[in-house]
Amino acid sequence: MQKFLEKNYRSLILLILIFMLSVSLLNAKNDSLIYDEAAHIPAGYSYLTQHDMRLNPEHPPLLKDLAAFPLLFLHPKFDAEADFWTKDDADASQWNAGKNFLFASGNNPDQIIFWSRLPIILLSLLLGLFIFKWTRELAGLGAGLFALVLYAFDPNILGHNHFVTTDVGIAAFITFAFYYFLRFIKEPTRKNMLLAGLFLGLVQLAKFSAVLTFPVFGLLIILYPLIKLGHKKSKLKILGEYLWKGAAVFLISFVVVYVAYYLNTYDQPQTKLPEILDHYMKPGDTRALTIYTRAVILSINHYPALMPMADYVFGVARVFQRVGGGNITYFLGEISVQGFLSYFPIIFLIKEPLPTIFLLFFSLAITLLAMAKSVISEPKKIGHHLAHYLRTRVIEFSMLTFIALYAFTSITGRLNIGLRHLLPIFPFMYILLSVGLFRFIRKRHHHAKRLSYLALSILLGILIFQTIMAYPSYTSYFNSLAGGPMQGYHFATDSNADWGQDLKRLQLFLTAHPEIAKIKVDYFGMADLDYYIGGRYERWWAAKRPIEPGWYAISTLFLQEGIYDQRKSDAESYRWLRDKDPLYQVGTSILIYHLTPSEIN
Repeated sequence: MQKFLEKNYRSLILLILIFMLSVSLLNAKNDSLIYDEAAHIPAGYSYLTQHDMRLNPEHPPLLKDLAAFPLLFLHPKFDAEADFWTKDDADASQWNAGKNFLFASGNNPDQIIFWSRLPIILLSLLLGLFIFKWTRELAGLGAGLFALVLYAFDPNILGHNHFVTTDVGIAAFITFAFYYFLRFIKEPTRKNMLLAGLFLGLVQLAKFSAVLTFPVFGLLIILYPLIKLGHKKSKLKILGEYLWKGAAVFLISFVVVYVAYYLNTYDQPQTKLPEILDHYMKPGDTRALTIYTRAVILSINHYPALMPMADYVFGVARVFQRVGGGNITYFLGEISVQGFLSYFPIIFLIKEPLPTIFLLFFSLAITLLAMAKSVISEPKKIGHHLAHYLRTRVIEFSMLTFIALYAFTSITGRLNIGLRHLLPIFPFMYILLSVGLFRFIRKRHHHAKRLSYLALSILLGILIFQTIMAYPSYTSYFNSLAGGPMQGYHFATDSNADWGQDLKRLQLFLTAHPEIAKIKVDYFGMADLDYYIGGRYERWWAAKRPIEPGWYAISTLFLQEGIYDQRKSDAESYRWLRDKDPLYQVGTSILIYHLTPSEIN
């Protein structure tokens, strides 16, 4: 088996990536504009052409710049005289920009959307290669291929790697940043310092949640030199070297951030950021955090040379403000803006493929068992074993620490809008799973080793088969515990199930059903109804009355919120549809109902 892999691994990698690329391109073509893309696509194009970050400043520019790069060759019209650029407030402007740029300026929206998605797809392929590379370095060729399959055939990766959003992008750049920072930790040479600083800067430019890497990297800078082998007298000297070199890495990263923000904002008026700040953090807000945040941002923005960093600091502050404010969430028959502590653990268990979940629990079990044996057999040497583990397994320790920190922050946060927010820890999950399993198997006897590899092959076969069969419903993927992609919306909506991806499929559905002359539509998304189904729809919403006979197309997000939001009376809700089964399900996120006059009466 090993000889076969060594001879054919490049072909296997190519086949895996071809599958990933093929389904990603097909979904990029067939999925309609999702909600967040309406803000991200025009924002990125404005950064590259207007050098002004007034649109969507709550996310850093790197991924939007990458997505917008192909558009430079298409030369779409961008109307810098329109209200979204000159008059609208900071929040409305980013959404109105999407409507104008994609659907009201004479551009080809499907062409723009497809080409904007292509760089994110390519970045996801690069991440797959990187996962293979790193895992192979840690545990060999077989483990590397195993990790790549776990990644490439994860429906949640395939569900988000073709959208212009930050989720797969931040997963990629966090992986790159950890790899090069850990190379620096092991060998603090000038080259490794520069690479670590470069990628630490790039990850900050991908998404602001990258700040969670700081405490992990800071801990490594202090901890690793203290547990390195050597004379005790040299510990302080080694620590001092790591501290100043670590500070240099962080300094390099902020230079990278500054340069990138400068290139994206050098034509932005100095008065624009204070206007945006006044919208999101009101001048009359008496809360101490708001007062101090405003003061810091305005003082930085006062100096023209520091304006790029003022935009960066505002973005970080805005993200923490949004997380603290929560979001309307449907989850397991309840609506909340406060968040659910059980949200991410349960969402993970019902959205991740069952073979991956089984492997995860098995890996945790063998790890905990090994730790227990070590403690029981030599209880007085726990400190020695811990130091040895940190010294020889610093990469695994770093990944586990970040997973724990990121998971804790996500679980205790109030922003419950999708499993996608956990994607930054997924690459480490694939790597740790593969490394742990293959190290465990290598310690088995020959017969047990063969059985173990057979079991892994069967589980991978099941994973591959299930993922292929789930096509094209990757964004709304749920495993069989939740009834599959078609039933997942009963458990959770938003980007787990309904992100506006099925409007083009509704267009095809109406073409195939000419008997539906007009349909009442309550669509969750930013794609333009007139562009796709103009003349065949009437706008509808949960509180619209009177209820009329006819055809209805209702997004699952609006349906569930319309049924379970107890703040709404029956006259403002969709509770009249609670016990009625839809006639059709378009894609997975749009339900089709038909009401007769007798049903209304």
